[in-house]
Amino acid sequence: METVLFWMAAATAFLFLGMVVLLLHGRSRMRHLGGVEALTEDELPRVSIVVAARDEERNIREAVGSMLAQDLPGLELVVVDDRSTDRTGPILDALAAADPRLRVVHVRELPRGWLGKTHALDLGAAEASGELILFTDADIMMKPDTLRRAASFVQRERLDHLTMAPRIDMPGFLLSAFGVFFGICFLLFSRPWQARNPRSRSHIGIGAFNMVRAEPYRRIGRHRAIAMRPDDDMKLGKLVKKNGLRQDFLVGVDHVSVEWYRTLGEAVHGLRKNGFAGVDYRVSVVVFATLMQLATFVFPFLAIFITTGPTRLLYALTVAIILGIYAGAAREQRSPVWGGILTPVLSLLFITVLWNATLYALVHRGIEWRGTHYPLDELRANRV
Repeated sequence: METVLFWMAAATAFLFLGMVVLLLHGRSRMRHLGGVEALTEDELPRVSIVVAARDEERNIREAVGSMLAQDLPGLELVVVDDRSTDRTGPILDALAAADPRLRVVHVRELPRGWLGKTHALDLGAAEASGELILFTDADIMMKPDTLRRAASFVQRERLDHLTMAPRIDMPGFLLSAFGVFFGICFLLFSRPWQARNPRSRSHIGIGAFNMVRAEPYRRIGRHRAIAMRPDDDMKLGKLVKKNGLRQDFLVGVDHVSVEWYRTLGEAVHGLRKNGFAGVDYRVSVVVFATLMQLATFVFPFLAIFITTGPTRLLYALTVAIILGIYAGAAREQRSPVWGGILTPVLSLLFITVLWNATLYALVHRGIEWRGTHYPLDELRANRV
């Protein structure tokens, strides 16, 4: 048994050393929006922002204000009020009356074969007149030079799609720590630094900031092609990549921010809508991910107390590497670096989120999102 544990420890340590190399390589290739030099007004394309909003009265006024404050000529903002039951609609109408750059589209009924959000984004894109379209969320805050820099990067690099990682604001230490851990897993899974490589299958899309060139976006079918994808942001990125279009990724933590969730319970509930979709509704992948989480992020912390000799040293090395990876990610998100000591708890929480989403979808034969039920068969049928 001791021999088996030793080789398990060696394999785990080797795996995490590989992760460090991978992440350091990726970090060296990821560029920040703040380092992008803005073009002159004459060189910049017109940009339309498209936002899907449902029951967003808490944040919509401030978010729209930050979008309209962008230092960009010819800006257009289209907000689609998707069947809101709170004061989102009246707030938007009042804002539109005060600023002609804002147009509000009200959705009263959802057509069959669409998710509420994808339908709203597609509808907004149909109304947009800009050469570039930015799809973003109704609770996003941006610094005034965000779009000028992003549009400049798209023009200079001749991109068809640019996505950006925002700063995620999460109240409470445990929720903040979970956000950092979730981000690490997302980085390892998506490898966004490879998105620009046309030979790589890696693709990326982040709901907080998905900017596309309007003409190729319409040519590949707009959001119709991903109408039933609750993970529409990532699948938009995949759609772009599959069609041979140019894609890239920037780090925008100093320019774009979002309050992810307000409580841990809200995070578990909120991720229920797309957790199963993220693995393409495959239970086998959920099982594999669970075993990998237990073997790599939970057991090493336990093993340093139940093993001895070289095996314990190898697991101690693994734990040290995990803490170092976490500290680096936490600094990027401006979260306490010592939260890494909770990694086993965060991993178990990640597993809980994944299984909560999976079992809910299987038991209820679909997902519930913002008061609407979407059948699992229809969700599964929309493959990209």
